Amino acid sequence: MDDIVRQAMVKWPNVPHCHGWLGLDARGNWYLRDAQAQALGGFASGVAGARGTRLLHQRLIEFIQRNYAADEAGRWFFQNGPQRVFVELEAAPWVWRVAPDRAVSAHDGRPARVQAVFVDEQGRVFLRTDLGFGIVHTLDMVAVADAVEAGDWAPEPVRGADLPRREGYLLSPQAHPATA
Repeated sequence: MDDIVRQAMVKWPNVPHCHGWLGLDARGNWYLRDAQAQALGGFASGVAGARGTRLLHQRLIEFIQRNYAADEAGRWFFQNGPQRVFVELEAAPWVWRVAPDRAVSAHDGRPARVQAVFVDEQGRVFLRTDLGFGIVHTLDMVAVADAVEAGDWAPEPVRGADLPRREGYLLSPQAHPATA
């Protein structure tokens, strides 16, 4: 976490949390969800416009990713100075990139070591790593297939709907007011 963020948290400790305004899709893209986007539906609803506006400013994305973490309830957030902005997730808290040599990195570029591989009923591939749990980017399925064919990875079948509870994260902190 950035030092300036830590300092702001100390200086203003009682800033209310923010829900619904930031989303992370299954390809590692960040979205700003204004009131109009939120009114259209949930981030992962598939409703046109409900995701909001994709963030493209690289320095803002880097700032978000440096200050991205989870709380004890499995709610992922971006610590924006003194304000905690909870993140709506399309699929999982991390999006993994898999290189042809099977090197894995997170959507923020950090390297990760694979601990377990899963495939759901939709054919989506998820990895548990030393950094946490996430979905493999769709562009990297050839590298995943190569790892499976070589016998390096043996995906365990899972039900996609079970993953958030099983792996300890919430897709939508806003949709869970009892824990939000």
